[in-house]
Amino acid sequence: MRIQRLIRVSVVSAGALFATSVLADHSWSNYHWARTTASFTLKTVDSMTPDWDSHLAESLARWSLSAALDAQIASVDDSAKTRKRCPMVNGQMRVCNAAYGFNGWLGLATIGINSSGHIDRGTAKMNDSYSSYWTYEEKNHVVCQEIGHVFGLGHTSEDGSSQQTCMDYSSDPASQWPNQHDYDQLLASYAHPDSYNSYDDGTGGGDSAGCTAPPGKGCNKNGVDVPPMGVRVVRNKHHEIWVAPRGDGGLWIHHIRLVPEGYR
Repeated sequence: MRIQRLIRVSVVSAGALFATSVLADHSWSNYHWARTTASFTLKTVDSMTPDWDSHLAESLARWSLSAALDAQIASVDDSAKTRKRCPMVNGQMRVCNAAYGFNGWLGLATIGINSSGHIDRGTAKMNDSYSSYWTYEEKNHVVCQEIGHVFGLGHTSEDGSSQQTCMDYSSDPASQWPNQHDYDQLLASYAHPDSYNSYDDGTGGGDSAGCTAPPGKGCNKNGVDVPPMGVRVVRNKHHEIWVAPRGDGGLWIHHIRLVPEGYR
């Protein structure tokens, strides 16, 4: 029953967030990483091939201009198997690219929400199957946007108009990176300190829901390593949101960036 209530809350939050076409407040519900300090460093696992590495590095550098957080590459694993699975890392963010198939999505951001309501891990995936879509500018745009979702940000617009930020759905070349409004939103989202750290602060990981079992074994049978998609709770022209329960009382929430109609 508690999981059902959590999913209903997520549906309501998602519906409220995307009810308008242009948003002054573009937080993704109230999702954020728990931290006890004014700013924090989020370790990032680079699981991208060399042709994507510069896009990842630039996106992390741009987001790290925020006074709320610093995203740094802590490790690299770009093997084909790892990129295809894009497994979660407790307390960290992993960014991947692979040919995930012609399944209708370009980018997929997944966050784990623990039983206290905080993000405690996340992944951002880019789909190489739609190679005809991936111009240099759109690689920047989508990588930047999926990482923004892992930080807890939503979109600044849903109608295709440009706010000159990667968090919109426009094709404006000026929409490749975060803008001042994004930085302001991060400061607002992370304005209050928490009583613990859900990110990997170097003391043994983030939230205790972590799992070190092999894929498909032990605690990973329930999808801690590669979480299930669950049920779709939002669908529109540009994106979908899916939600699945976690074994620890939390949720997996997936934000899907759909392929534009001309490329499907």
